[in-house]
Amino acid sequence: MAEIKDMTLEEVESRMSELDSMVETSEDTEAINHATEERQLLNERKSELKDLEERKAQAQEIENKEVVPEVIEERKEEIKMKSLKEYRNSEEYINAFAEFLKTGDETECRALLSTNVGEAGQVEVPDLVANAIKTDWLQSEIMGQVRKISVAGNYKQQFELSAGDAVIHDEGSGAVSEETLTLGVVTLIPQSIKKWKSVSDEVLDLRGQEFLDYIVKEISYRITLKAEDILLDKIVALPTSATSTSVNAKVVKAGAALGTIATALGELNAEARNPVVVMNPATKAAFKAAVYAGQFNADPFEGLKVILTNNLPAISSASENDTYAIVGDFGYGALANFPKGETISIKVDDKTNMKSDLVDILGREYVAVEPVACRAFVKITKPAAV
Repeated sequence: MAEIKDMTLEEVESRMSELDSMVETSEDTEAINHATEERQLLNERKSELKDLEERKAQAQEIENKEVVPEVIEERKEEIKMKSLKEYRNSEEYINAFAEFLKTGDETECRALLSTNVGEAGQVEVPDLVANAIKTDWLQSEIMGQVRKISVAGNYKQQFELSAGDAVIHDEGSGAVSEETLTLGVVTLIPQSIKKWKSVSDEVLDLRGQEFLDYIVKEISYRITLKAEDILLDKIVALPTSATSTSVNAKVVKAGAALGTIATALGELNAEARNPVVVMNPATKAAFKAAVYAGQFNADPFEGLKVILTNNLPAISSASENDTYAIVGDFGYGALANFPKGETISIKVDDKTNMKSDLVDILGREYVAVEPVACRAFVKITKPAAV
C-alpha cells in the first residue's frame, strides 16, 4: 500500500472506508487503536488534498477571468504593431507618404492606415526616412560620437565647477572639513536647423522612394553638417576658465609641429578617454609637411583619428590666436538634445517659383547641442609667427 503522503484523494477515501468496516467488525482492541490512528492521518491527508483542489480551482478561475484576456490583449497589441510596422514600409504607404510631404495633405496616409491596420492616429514615418536621418547622425564623424537625449523643452546639464579634495584622516585627529562643491549648469536651448533648396518640377514628379531618397537624405545630410558646425563654433568660443553657465577648454598656442598634438593631449581632463583631432584638410597637410621636412619617423597626431572639416580655418590662413585645430572627446564632452525626436519636418512650396518651374523645399530639425564637460576639449591656436 502506498504511503499516506503519496495517496490520491480516491485512495484516501477508499482506505478510510476499509478502516471503518474493520473497526465495526473487529474485537481486537490493539487493531482498532492502530486503525483509529491511521484514519486520523488519512483525514489530515484528505483535508490537505481538498485544500489543494480548492486552490487550483481558484487559480483556474483567476486565469480564465483575468490572465487569459490580458495575454490575448498583449498578443493583439504585438500583432497590431507588427502589422503597422510592415504596412508603413509598404510601397503603397511610402508613395502616400511622399505625396503627403509634397502637398501637406495627410488624408491618404491616415485612410490607408485606418483601412489596413486599424490605426488612424498620427501619420507614421516609413523606416527608410527615419533610418536615413539616424544614419546621417551616426555616420557623421563628429555628431556620431555625441551623446543624444530626447527631452522636451530646454535641458539643463550640471557639471562640477569646483570641489574640495579628499584628505587622509589620522585616528584620533579632529573632524575633516566638509567638501565645498560648486556646480555649474549648461542649458541646452533647442534651435530649429533648417535647410532650404529649390528643385525642378521633374523632381516633384518623382514617386515614392525615389523622391524620399532625393529629398530627405540630402536635407538630412546638410542639417547634420550644420549641427557639426554649431558644436565646433561653441567649442571655439569656450572660455579658458569655467563659469557658472559654461564649461571650459584649455588652449595650446603652437604651430603645426611634431609635439603640438601631444601637448594638447596633456591638457585634457583624464575623463576624456577617447580623444580625436579636428582640423582643416590644409592644416593636416601642414602637419605632415613638417614631419617630412624634419625627416621624423613619428606620427604628429599621436595615433588619434583626424576628422577633417572646413569649419576651422587652415593654419596658413588663420590669424594669430585663431583656433585652427581641436583635440577632444565628443562622447564625453558634448550632448545633443532632440526635443521632438530625431526627425525632420519637410514643407513643399510649388507656388512661389511656379513661373520658373521650381519647387521650394524646406527641411527643419529641432535640436540643441552644447559642450558639457570641463577640459573635454583643447583648442590649438596659431602663434604670432608660423
